Amino acid sequence: MYARRRHAYFILMGACLTLFVSAWGFVRLWSVPAAVAMCVVAMVIPPLAAIVANRKGPEDRWWDESGDEESDRWWRELDEYHHRR
Repeated sequence: MYARRRHAYFILMGACLTLFVSAWGFVRLWSVPAAVAMCVVAMVIPPLAAIVANRKGPEDRWWDESGDEESDRWWRELDEYHHRR
């Protein structure tokens, strides 16, 4: 799951860089408003990429050990149950 999120992050950031570089590299020669619009779209992508990269997956538990023995035991049993399926 982590690899899938990492790939999505790099694809989004690659699209962001491509938009930004192409906007001011050659699109501005034909249309400055189009270049500005491409930069606005590129500006929105990094927060979206961060959200995608940090999204919790269905099998992820972000707080593995809570300190509560009963709760930790319950989570271990639940994990073992899902791994057996």
